[in-house]
Amino acid sequence: MVTLAKTGNEVMAEAMRQIDPDVVAAYPITPATEVVMIFAQFVADGLVGTEYIPVESEHSAMSACVGAATTGARVMTGTSSQGLALMYEILPIASALRLPIIMCEVNRALSGPINIHCDHSDTMGCRDFGWLQIFSENAQEAYDNVIQAVRIAEDPRVMLPTMVTTDGFIISHCMEKVEVLEDKVAKDYVGEKKSPYSVLDVDKPVTIGALDLTDYYFEHKMPVIQAMKDARQVILEAGKDFGKRFGRPYGFFEKYKLDDAEFAIVALGSTCGTARVAIDELREKGIKAGMLKLRLFRPFPAEEIAEALSQVPNIAVLDRSDSFNAQGGPVFTEVRSAMYNRNAKIINYVYGLGGRDINVAQIKEVFCQLGRADKMPMVNYLGVRE
Repeated sequence: MVTLAKTGNEVMAEAMRQIDPDVVAAYPITPATEVVMIFAQFVADGLVGTEYIPVESEHSAMSACVGAATTGARVMTGTSSQGLALMYEILPIASALRLPIIMCEVNRALSGPINIHCDHSDTMGCRDFGWLQIFSENAQEAYDNVIQAVRIAEDPRVMLPTMVTTDGFIISHCMEKVEVLEDKVAKDYVGEKKSPYSVLDVDKPVTIGALDLTDYYFEHKMPVIQAMKDARQVILEAGKDFGKRFGRPYGFFEKYKLDDAEFAIVALGSTCGTARVAIDELREKGIKAGMLKLRLFRPFPAEEIAEALSQVPNIAVLDRSDSFNAQGGPVFTEVRSAMYNRNAKIINYVYGLGGRDINVAQIKEVFCQLGRADKMPMVNYLGVRE
């Protein structure tokens, strides 16, 4: 293990270097630009054997990734915001074809208005496209998650594309101490790519992307649905093995002072670091505050979340994106559905759109308002100027 000072973008690129994918196709976009820019330098310096394809758009980037992955190649890319949105047309094709493409996705607000800072609207916009979605609180988790993502995605029980996310600028451009594996150790953990088919195998020809109408379309979606379910076990196995080898175990989520909590928040991403400070300060005043930090959003671990929150009577779910007049933000609607028929008060706070900061005082206020949840609206907007 080597300790380095790295930004989130740098450490994601470092993980890509150690993985040494066969193909990377990308069209850089702020704040994810550095991930593929740094990796492109690794290619130029001969540190990897990757075929790097600089394309003319993110739509072309994902199209090239799909094409490369059908040959059996190990494929990676990176993007953000409007770049991810331009890929939307191709993302469900990647999952339908069971292609374990890995994406380093740096969360950034969707336009408009034009904004380059963090919220989760880009990632949440494609939450139902058949991609696994893993969130990172900090640079260390970003590195660990990228390394694990390859093993998870390429498992024969899964074979689905996977995106690992960080929060734009908050993680992507901030430097912190990160423990990085030795190159050989990382490579051994990831293992060799084994593909069930290749379009280049002339002895075993396959058809890719054929027209699929009412007669078989439904049936051909069922393997993706099943693979999403099976991915849950694979994610747990990979996280447990990672912990056994390197001392940092991972699961679906992390509980922070939750076991005896009377008030709890559910959150994901970099906000969880701020929430820990707020919780610690509230605990010093005798308030039993706690947190459930989600790591995995797709597949959504509903049963496990419901069990983890089963003893908490008052819950606030924090969303860094909005669903524009749905029954709350994306995370809230999932958690509330998981908690259906549970005896808990659950309210929603949408916060931080366009990169607006959330601070310790605001999170403490959320906990205070949970004490009168009966009188609060179901959906609230935190930190908006009147």
